[in-house]
Amino acid sequence: MELISELQSLGLRLDDPTAGAQSRRGGAGPSDHKAVTVDGHTVMIPVHTAGSWSSPYVATQPGADGASRILRDGVEVGVVSFPRQPRFYKMQTFDGIPYGKIATLHGADVLATTILQSCIRYESRRKSCQFCAIGQSLAAGRTILRKTPEQLGEVARAAVLLDGVKHMVMTTGTPNATDRGAQILCESAFGVKSAVNLPIQGQCEPPDDDAWFRRMHDAGIDTLGMHLEAVTPEVRKRIMPGKASVPVERYMDAFAAAVEVFGRGQVSTYILAGLGDSDDAILGMSERLIALGVYPFVVPFVPISGTPLEDHPSPDAAAMRRLLSPLAGMLEAAGMRSGDAKAGCGKCGACSSLSSFERK
Repeated sequence: MELISELQSLGLRLDDPTAGAQSRRGGAGPSDHKAVTVDGHTVMIPVHTAGSWSSPYVATQPGADGASRILRDGVEVGVVSFPRQPRFYKMQTFDGIPYGKIATLHGADVLATTILQSCIRYESRRKSCQFCAIGQSLAAGRTILRKTPEQLGEVARAAVLLDGVKHMVMTTGTPNATDRGAQILCESAFGVKSAVNLPIQGQCEPPDDDAWFRRMHDAGIDTLGMHLEAVTPEVRKRIMPGKASVPVERYMDAFAAAVEVFGRGQVSTYILAGLGDSDDAILGMSERLIALGVYPFVVPFVPISGTPLEDHPSPDAAAMRRLLSPLAGMLEAAGMRSGDAKAGCGKCGACSSLSSFERK
């Protein structure tokens, strides 16, 4: 757990020059990261960020057993391995699109996709989230703008059969100011469930009409993520000027309505530590969320190259321990665990060491 927290905060330098080829650059989610298995847990570690380039941690080239030694200032502190390239990456859709441009493997067994690789706010830095890189992978040709339900179903089925994928995360750029992506999620989930029985988490901003929660559930979405990212109005306005137009209280109302449909522990939110919210603010919001039946997935902020926050520091491991230890206690007291979710970021746990604190 200690090493995971350190690596997620400080990043990792790769001694093997070819290892970075299997990492993620740009896009949505844990970008500029690489999947690394530490003590049996596969987590996402920054490897392409400015901070990681000066990290004291270095991964040596893998040995014959596939393991790499982790050195800190030249002293071995642990052993890790890197998940193999998924088999489904070698395939392409019937219309000629490489599967890796439709969906990618996160962690060890999670399929992830950004259905719509654009957002109504992204082109305006006055409105866009300052940490967002949703357009980078599209501009670099590593993905396509819109994934169809048929493409998603085809890739998901292959990922299950070839690589043992256990659940799927579907996120989307916000296409409008009304359903905010719920319609796209419905169509896409139906396409996947028509092809393979795979638990799905959908992720979008709170739609304007709570009826969308039932529609998403009926379309095949098993769990729902609506991400606050920051919890205080002043930080939200500074970091996410456009997204902050949807007030926190709308999120709270939407969380309550969504839990009625999806169930306790099957609705979650992403909270980024290190953007300016105090520990008390994050823990206070987490307490409110847990009371509603919402899982607060708190992760360390990691800057992405090419964004306005690319030089913003990540919280150190000690800061994350001070935050995650009491949060895990709150979750335990409420009988809520990441492993109880049917699908999604909390269940995967690769972007935060929170689940390790739960086990502790």
